[in-house]
Amino acid sequence: MGTVDPIAALEHGCDGRKDFVAPVVKPRRMLVRIALATLFVALLAVGCALPAHTRRLDTVLDQEAVYTGSQYGYRCTAGAHRGASVEHRENTRAALQTADADPRYAFIEFDVQYARDGKIVVYHDQRMLRLFGSLKAIANTDFRELEEISHGEIAAYDEVIGRLKKKINIEIKSQGDPGEDQRLVDAIVADIAARKRLKDLVISSISGEVIRYVKQKYPGIPTGQVFWLTPSTYLPFDGLTQKLYTEAAANQADYLMLHVANLHNIDALLRLKPKGRTIVFWDFDDTMYIVHKDLSDRLWGDSWLKAFLGMVRYRLASWTTRTDS
Repeated sequence: MGTVDPIAALEHGCDGRKDFVAPVVKPRRMLVRIALATLFVALLAVGCALPAHTRRLDTVLDQEAVYTGSQYGYRCTAGAHRGASVEHRENTRAALQTADADPRYAFIEFDVQYARDGKIVVYHDQRMLRLFGSLKAIANTDFRELEEISHGEIAAYDEVIGRLKKKINIEIKSQGDPGEDQRLVDAIVADIAARKRLKDLVISSISGEVIRYVKQKYPGIPTGQVFWLTPSTYLPFDGLTQKLYTEAAANQADYLMLHVANLHNIDALLRLKPKGRTIVFWDFDDTMYIVHKDLSDRLWGDSWLKAFLGMVRYRLASWTTRTDS
């Protein structure tokens, strides 16, 4: 065979034959291929190590001693319930700031309500009995007295919010007055908006009225309805699980925030979960877990692309782990 003329190769094909027809790659398809290749290289550069706040749903089930006989494999994102409330007293400055600095948590949950003088305080219970041995109700006590009784551990909302950098789940603790609940929501939203951090915020409550109010007045803010024990927690009937989702949808809740006892119903919760409703489990300690079943299950404020990259990274890490073992 003779040598290949490089000019002919460019004009007629890779081997210089005039009858060679070079494959044609459309520019748009080429761009897609380049983008996918770039994405793959970026993921390899990042590595398969997962963030410290990532859990596997099966691991969460093991931790809660719930055995269903199934393997789910879904990714979970961990948050700090009432701050780092195992290391410190719940909802205190120390608990919130410790959680903010701890890579094991992607977000921080805390509770807010009004003191008698109109000060917004970070506290869960209606009374101070459980944590501080006092029968005084938060709503009937001025903030200065709350500070004295708690030796400074009860914090004002405006003293802590500026110190938190992570995404936040603020739970509205309803004291039974819808008008007051709405004023509290308005005050929180106005403050977060002034800080230009609305993308970091989800508002949750056990009150369906609060959730509906948020969605009606602030439709762009994601919401979470809190559930403790429901009929579907222990009764394995699809109708009861579906009723739970129907209630959340009626209140326009984006997240169903379920106590970990509801892990006993995990099969039905996952099987019946509609897109656009995300499951979050919480416990009375410092744990919360967002379950990522599909791409609609995102940490609030995250883009679809970030959710997709998180899913791919998690699957690569899972595949690597299985290969190594």
